[in-house]
Amino acid sequence: MKKILLISRCPPYPIHYGDRLIIWHLARELSARGYTVDLLALYNQDDDPELISHYQQYFRHIELYRETNRSRFDYLRRLLIPSTRFPISAGNSFTPVMWHTIEAYLDRHDYDVVHCFGGISVYEFHQLFADKPNIITPYESYALYLERSIEQGNLPAHLMLPIARGFERWMFTPFDRTVVIAEPDKNMLLSIQPHLNIEIIPNGIDLANFQLLDYARQPSTLVFVGNYEYPPNQDAVRALVDHILPRVREVIPEVRLQLVGNNPPDWMRDLTNEVIEVTGRVPDVQPYLAEGTVFVCPLRIGAGLKNKVLEALAMGIPVVATPLSVDGIDVTHQASAWVADVNDIAEGVIAVLQDTNLQQTLSHNGRILIESGYSWASTADQYEALYDAIIAEHHK
Repeated sequence: MKKILLISRCPPYPIHYGDRLIIWHLARELSARGYTVDLLALYNQDDDPELISHYQQYFRHIELYRETNRSRFDYLRRLLIPSTRFPISAGNSFTPVMWHTIEAYLDRHDYDVVHCFGGISVYEFHQLFADKPNIITPYESYALYLERSIEQGNLPAHLMLPIARGFERWMFTPFDRTVVIAEPDKNMLLSIQPHLNIEIIPNGIDLANFQLLDYARQPSTLVFVGNYEYPPNQDAVRALVDHILPRVREVIPEVRLQLVGNNPPDWMRDLTNEVIEVTGRVPDVQPYLAEGTVFVCPLRIGAGLKNKVLEALAMGIPVVATPLSVDGIDVTHQASAWVADVNDIAEGVIAVLQDTNLQQTLSHNGRILIESGYSWASTADQYEALYDAIIAEHHK
């Protein structure tokens, strides 16, 4: 069976972080299929090395290294001086210790594929394994994220966008494949660099964990789930509280809102009252998704595929969401989800709350959609096929 060297910008745990979730589940699936996977990962949280026991069973070897700080000058230098973009030695890399470790592992082991997760933190190591089948999964286009931030009035993003587009013009070009998780990200990267060999492999859902529960749904209860360290989720909460909830309450005064998830800032905790509940991190989101009436996802900023929406669909809670929120998810408006511009989300919520037949339709079809195409087994199948394809190309 194949041997994979996985080089990642982050460890696979805790899995309430979306960029860690995919690594955890893919490694679990591949190890169960007999793959040998070694993990070399950067980290930026002090307790990351203490959490290895949560995922060590999926890897043969694991090594973590603190990610080094990089200045704007470091990025500008690489952008403006082409000869610095792809280092040829450890001393010229952002993270020399990781460079040396990758060299050692490549000398010691015969890998079938080298798979990088992340973008600017890991692309620079390509020179070390250019002769082997290789893939990079940057998850999303950062330029797309910045463009959407600009649309919401984020002025600093104007300064970052040319830099992001500059890096995405050449950062992924040497890799055999670039993998993103949603079509808008693919389209953005191709508009920047048309010669990329790019694939879409969406995230999945742990269907064994996200099972329909025989809970009675609470009347007129709206739910939003997110990691609130992530600015787009905070922006979505502001849209919910400032615009959507007041309009819904004009028609349905008894409506309640639950804001569920990790690390809400103080201003969010201060929202708590008889109408709004701010839970903080919870052991499981499933009960909230099983008991809520409508999952409302008014994201205005972001890129990639939204795991929170996959989880809501899997739990059978009717979903009302912006188009951005369902990027990469093959929903059908009014069949498997209600999709509307953020300015029209309140009307969609009211329509779903007032129509139990529509609730049942969205619930049933949402779950069927997830079962048919968004499992982690399906994600692993697609990566296996991609590994086979690039191995065959190298052997020609």
